[in-house]
Amino acid sequence: MSPANMPTSSSTDDGLCSKCGLDPICGGLGVIRYDVPIDDPRFGKLFRCPNHPVERDVERQERLRRISNLGAYADKTFESFIVQRPGLAASEQQSLEMAFRVAASFAADPHGWLLLEGHYGSGKTHLAAAVGNARLAKGDPVLFVTTPDLLDHLRNTYNASAEMEYDELFDRIRSAPLLILDDLGVENPSAWALEKLFQLLNHRYSHQLPTVITTNASLDTLDPRIRSRLLDTELIHKIKISAPDYRTSVLNQNYQLSNLALYRDMTFETFDTRRKVTPEERANLEKALAVARSYAENPEGWLTFTGIYGCGKTHLAAAIAHHQQQAGTNVVFVTVPDLLDHLRLTYGPGAPVSFDQRFHMVRNAPLLILDDLGTENATSWAKEKLFQIVDYRYVGGLPTVITTPNTVESMDARIRSRLMDRRRCMIFAIIGPDFPSRINRR
Repeated sequence: MSPANMPTSSSTDDGLCSKCGLDPICGGLGVIRYDVPIDDPRFGKLFRCPNHPVERDVERQERLRRISNLGAYADKTFESFIVQRPGLAASEQQSLEMAFRVAASFAADPHGWLLLEGHYGSGKTHLAAAVGNARLAKGDPVLFVTTPDLLDHLRNTYNASAEMEYDELFDRIRSAPLLILDDLGVENPSAWALEKLFQLLNHRYSHQLPTVITTNASLDTLDPRIRSRLLDTELIHKIKISAPDYRTSVLNQNYQLSNLALYRDMTFETFDTRRKVTPEERANLEKALAVARSYAENPEGWLTFTGIYGCGKTHLAAAIAHHQQQAGTNVVFVTVPDLLDHLRLTYGPGAPVSFDQRFHMVRNAPLLILDDLGTENATSWAKEKLFQIVDYRYVGGLPTVITTPNTVESMDARIRSRLMDRRRCMIFAIIGPDFPSRINRR
C-alpha cells in the first residue's frame, strides 16, 4: 500500500494482536480505518482488518452456523460427496458428475438460482448443503430450511406465544442473502401454503437473490406460477440427478455380502465365560469380553482376536457387529474365504455387482469385521486383494475387527506389519479349548 492508503489504528501493549496473533494493526478490534482524502469512497468507513479475514473469524463462523440451520449438515461438504458410485449406469454417473460441477461452481460464485432435481437419496440435499457450508466458510450468511418446516414456522407466528411476528420472519426468509429451500413439492399443497411459497419465490425471483432449491417432484405438479419461474433458463441453473438412492444401494450390497444374520445368537449376553473353565481361562475370557464390549461402545482403531477354532473369537466379533448395527452403523461382517469368493464371482457373466463396486464397499465399510483371516486359499491374487483392503483401512484408520486361528507372526509379512503396529491395532489372544471340548470336560 502507498502511505496514503495505509490503515491507521491503535496498537496493543508490546504484544501480538488479540484477534489474530500477528503484529498489531487493528488494536484487537478486528476493524481498521484508511487514512485517505475526503473524496475517496473509503473515507470515514471501517473495514475488516486484513490480518483477520472472515475465514479465520471463529466467532462469526459459529454465529452464522447457528442462524443458518446447517448445524445438522455440517458434514455435508463437496469433499465428503461421493461422485464415483460403483454400479451406476453411464448416464446416472454423468448426471452426478454434472450436478457436482455445477453446484461447486455455484458455491464459488452464487448468482441466480440452482435447481437440483432427483429421487430421495440421490445426493441433491448433500450438494445443496455443501453450497451452504462453502459460503459459510467464506463468512456469508446462509439460511437452510426444508419447505414443510418453513411453512410450519410461518404458521407458528400466528400463535399468541410466538417469539417473532409473521412479517418479521417472512421478511428475513425472503431477503436472506442465500436461501436454500430443500424438498420443494413435498409440502401440504393448501391454498395458503401455495400462496406463501409463491410470494417468497416471486420476491427472490424479481430481485434475483441467490437461491438453491431441491425437489423430487415433477415440475409439472408444482404451482404454475412457481413452475414458470423455475423454467427461466436465464436465471435458473437446472440439474437433474438420475442416480438412484445411494443409501438403499449400499444397504442392499451389505446385505448380499455380510453374513452377520447367521450369527444372530452370538451376543455379549450369550458369551459364556464360566462353564467348565479353569481360573486362568475364566479370567482370560472375562477380559476378552470386556475388551470387546469397550470396542463396541467406541470402535476406533483395530481389534484382532486370535485363538483356536471355537474358542469364542468369532462370537465376540459378531457381538460387536450386532451392537454397532443396532446403533445404526453399516457393518460388513464376512469370513475371509467367503469374501474372496464374492470378489471372484464379480468377474462372472451376469454378476449383480461389479468387482470395483464390491471392493469399494468392503474397504470403505464404516465397520469391517474380517472373520477367519489366514484360512483362505493363499493364491497370489488372494494375498494381493486382502493386502489392498487391509492397507487401505490401515492408512485411513478405519475401524476393523479381525479374527484368526493363526498367530500373527505366521501371517503374510505385509499384513503382519500392520497388525503389529500397537498404535493402531490391539491383539488379544483367547486361550483355552474350543467350546464343545470345554463343555464335555469331566
